[in-house]
Amino acid sequence: MPKNLILVALALPLLSACAPAVIATGAGVAAVSAVDRRTTGVQIEDQAIELKSANRISQKLGNQVHVNVTSFNRNVLLSGEAPTESLKQEVENIVRSVENVRSITNEIVIANPSSFASRSNDAYLTSKVKARFIDNGVFNPLHVNVTTENGVVYLMGLVTRKEAEKAVEIARTTGGVRKVVKVFEYID
Repeated sequence: MPKNLILVALALPLLSACAPAVIATGAGVAAVSAVDRRTTGVQIEDQAIELKSANRISQKLGNQVHVNVTSFNRNVLLSGEAPTESLKQEVENIVRSVENVRSITNEIVIANPSSFASRSNDAYLTSKVKARFIDNGVFNPLHVNVTTENGVVYLMGLVTRKEAEKAVEIARTTGGVRKVVKVFEYID
C-alpha cells in the first residue's frame, strides 16, 4: 500500500471527528445571523467593507497608522491613531473609495500608534462591556457592536433609543472606560 494512501486512511477517522465541530460552528453563525437586525447581504457587505478597507490602508500606508475599521449597516467607524492630520484624512479617503460605504465616522486621533499594552487593555475593556451587556439582559447584546480604542468605547448598531440609552449607561459605568461614543442608527 503506498505511503500516501496509508496516511489518508489514518487521517479519515480524525477528519470525521471535526464534522460535528464544523456543523456546530455553522449553526452558531446561522443563529447569530438570524437575530442580527441587518440582512444577511448587509452583514456580508460589512465584512467586505472592513476587509477591503484594511487591505487598502495597509497597502497604501503600511505601518504609518494604526487604524481599526468597523462597519455596521455599511456605516463605517474609523478609530485608532495617525501621526498627522493628512494621514488621518488619507485613511478616510481610502475608505470612502470602498464600494457600499454609506457614511464614515472618523474618530482617528493624531498620535503615534498605540502600544501593545494599550491595545490589550482595550480588548479587555471591550470584553468587560460585552459581558455586562449579557448580564444586564435588558436588550439583545448582539444588536450592539463594541469597539474600544485607548479607553474610549464606541457603540454601533441598529437599536431603539431605549436600547441605546441602556447600552451607553452600562458602558459608561464599566471600570476603566474613559469615554463612550455613540455611533448608533435608530430604528424607532
